[in-house]
Amino acid sequence: MFADRIALYRRLEESRNSKLLVYVTGDRQGMETQIARDVIDYFVDHLDSIGITPKISLLLYTQGGNTLAAWSIINLIKQFCDDFEVIVPSKAHSSGTLMCLGANSIMMTKQATLGPIDPSVNTPLNPQVPGAGPQARIPVSVEAIKGFLELAKNELSISDDASLSNVLIKLADMVHPLVLGEVYRARTQIQMLAERLLANQVTDPEKVRKIISFLCSDSGSHDYTINRREARNELGLNIIKPDDALYELIRSIFIDIKNELQLNEPFDPNMVLGTNTRQSYTYRRVLLESISGGCDVFVSEGFLNRVQVPVAPGMPPQDGIQDQRVFEGWRHENV
Repeated sequence: MFADRIALYRRLEESRNSKLLVYVTGDRQGMETQIARDVIDYFVDHLDSIGITPKISLLLYTQGGNTLAAWSIINLIKQFCDDFEVIVPSKAHSSGTLMCLGANSIMMTKQATLGPIDPSVNTPLNPQVPGAGPQARIPVSVEAIKGFLELAKNELSISDDASLSNVLIKLADMVHPLVLGEVYRARTQIQMLAERLLANQVTDPEKVRKIISFLCSDSGSHDYTINRREARNELGLNIIKPDDALYELIRSIFIDIKNELQLNEPFDPNMVLGTNTRQSYTYRRVLLESISGGCDVFVSEGFLNRVQVPVAPGMPPQDGIQDQRVFEGWRHENV
């Protein structure tokens, strides 16, 4: 818990000669969270409590999330310091990698990974998930659309205008034209944001182009992971390797957070209920912490109920589980 980590936070601040922010979005299976705009006001509160300072370190763990939220968070932090570093204990993927690009330096542990920043578009016009509810939509990957068009041109040797038009019409039958327009806009936007953020780490235009190209498309898959050596030697990012003592300190902090958020324990309603017909739950899913600002935590609370679910006329009902969410939002905690 936060109170137990304060001493570790002080040691990390002393080691880095900086003020520390800790931001963790949980990737617990069934309770996943992402970088979102609702956290920005809480960052403001923490930064106001820290005040203007020469250096800020952000310990970051995330699978990604909203691109513009990540952009806003980094620009906000840089208003409060001249030297900004990101510490990656394990994962800083997708929009998390975008945040790392905005730092003056990135400290990565031996198991830390970055990832491609090609975004996915999520709108109400996205294709529906087959067999799921009407609100369930398939995210449309920017690079998947590009890959489909390149497949048509390069692998299937479709080159004349009429055939390419037919390919585009077929694509528009599967993916709404407005979503395709959003895909193009998102790809252009992510490249622009990455170029601006990289200015603090890389000044060579050719290196900047190479980094953005790799992170946006050349890596081949959004699931590709970039370790510390590749980030430093191949991409040319300003990567810092912690010494053994600092590594153990970062690891201790992350293990404590990982246990608190139950990141290694998939959320299984059947396991939570056990033999009960009704069971309450409280799960902590996102943390934003600093010594002076305390702990802001995103919490989900509710009840799991065993219920009978009608199937079809003349058929016996099936057992099901109802998730009755009674609270979901941010709470502030002091020591």
